[in-house]
Amino acid sequence: MKTITSSNISGPLLVLLLAIVALAAGCVPISPRLDARFGEAVSIAKAQQTINPQASLNTEPVKGINGQAGDAIFDNYRNSFRHPAAPLRSLVNVGTTGGSGGGVGSGQGSSGN
Repeated sequence: MKTITSSNISGPLLVLLLAIVALAAGCVPISPRLDARFGEAVSIAKAQQTINPQASLNTEPVKGINGQAGDAIFDNYRNSFRHPAAPLRSLVNVGTTGGSGGGVGSGQGSSGN
């Protein structure tokens, strides 16, 4: 039987063989342990943030606010985005520009005598 050595393989055949090996290596899964646990962190976080998993089984009405008051609250909330109130102006405008500061070097204040 004839053994294959580097002297027996021609240049183009060697390149083809290396390309096939490289492509076959690309099909091997790199992280099977990570893929098996994919999405586990989201499931854990969702379970930890659920107060009562059986809440959907409770068919009693919610206590605390009636329908008319809840509807009015929701309408006011929605209208606050449609027609936002003007921002309140305070006596001290911090971080604004313009106007005279009357500080050092402005020519205002004490006469300097």
